[in-house]
Amino acid sequence: MTSDHREAYVWVWLPGATEPVVAGRLAASDGQLIFNYGKSYLARADAMALYAPELPLQPGALPLLPGLSMPSCLRDAAPDAWGRRVVINRLLGVKGLKADSAQLHELTYLLESGSDRIGALDFQHSPTEYVPRGAPGATLAELLASAERVEKGIPLTPELDQALFHGSSIGGARPKAQVESDQHKYIAKFSSTTDLYSVVKAEFVAMCLAEKAGLNVAPVSLAWVAGKEVLLIERFDRVFTGAGWQRRAIVSALTLFGLDEMMARYASYEDLAEIVRHRFTRPAATLRELFGRLVFNILCGNTDDHARNHAAFWDGQMLTLTPAYDICPQARTGNEATQAMLIHGQERHSRLSACLEGAHHFLLSRQEALALIETQLLALGKYWDEVCEAAQLTATDRSLLWGRQFLNPYAFDDLDGDAAHLAGLAAQMRANGQ
Repeated sequence: MTSDHREAYVWVWLPGATEPVVAGRLAASDGQLIFNYGKSYLARADAMALYAPELPLQPGALPLLPGLSMPSCLRDAAPDAWGRRVVINRLLGVKGLKADSAQLHELTYLLESGSDRIGALDFQHSPTEYVPRGAPGATLAELLASAERVEKGIPLTPELDQALFHGSSIGGARPKAQVESDQHKYIAKFSSTTDLYSVVKAEFVAMCLAEKAGLNVAPVSLAWVAGKEVLLIERFDRVFTGAGWQRRAIVSALTLFGLDEMMARYASYEDLAEIVRHRFTRPAATLRELFGRLVFNILCGNTDDHARNHAAFWDGQMLTLTPAYDICPQARTGNEATQAMLIHGQERHSRLSACLEGAHHFLLSRQEALALIETQLLALGKYWDEVCEAAQLTATDRSLLWGRQFLNPYAFDDLDGDAAHLAGLAAQMRANGQ
């Protein structure tokens, strides 16, 4: 253990606010992190539960849900694999390449990562003074070079350390940083030294095609820096106003399920659909959108659709599905594949037949589900060339993606009857190269 952090104070941006207020205290106790709201926060007329099913607005230490070691809605604001590598590099230097993330306490990751984290929370040493952990401006080229050094476990210069540190609170496993331009904030994703093909361009293509297919996705763009591509994803949890930035509270699907990473294999689209029906705004439209995302993940080969890659805005009362993000085709050695989340029952195989069998959970008839799948297929065929041109995708990468990640035959493997035409349409598109 390299830190003696025993507590952190949780600060929150309430809806419409541009400055945070302290909500409560997170403290280490017998290997767990326990939260309790502050008296001053509970006394506020505008106090909002950080997530009511898990941390209801009430005094005293709030018990953890079964199987959790800290409140999941707070864990959503903690850095994940990449952010932890940045913190380890920063605190341990060259040891970062081989360091075990368990060497640092969870409170250390909360208190040593950047303050501009996903959602509306931050973690501070003080209950009375908010001191943001920010960073000076840095160019994308500098950030890209910094990310490469972190991957190799090489210490950074103080200036670049601070620049990359700003993005350490962002989730996910791939190299990334945060940038701001005009009245927008972006997450910048970089290529990894271990990439065998242009993963950054593949995600850009998938995100653009998802939008063309009618899904609500985070806006993306590509930038070229030092001969390498950088994916820019516009943040949907920030709202610019004349008085400053507002932050929108977000909880992951993992939090909605009451699960942690070790239990994530039990997460399912079927259960998420059930939660949507009871606790989301616009449930019917949301269910259709969620089904569309499931279908598109299978059509584009995104098997990394785990429960932290689904999220909802939280306004203190209700949930609203966020735009889709992290839609990225995954490398596969063969045709057979499985989704990270169960589709229905114990079925997780990446096949459209599983989607059709579970369509009723999304309040869709079989015919509505068939029509949605066909619409997405036609959009893929119509816009594939256009999006690939925008990404400057090489012929080699196009061949790698088309027919393997996108429209892999396994997705259509057992379609028959009224769904057989979908397999025929996909086969024709693969043969035509579009």
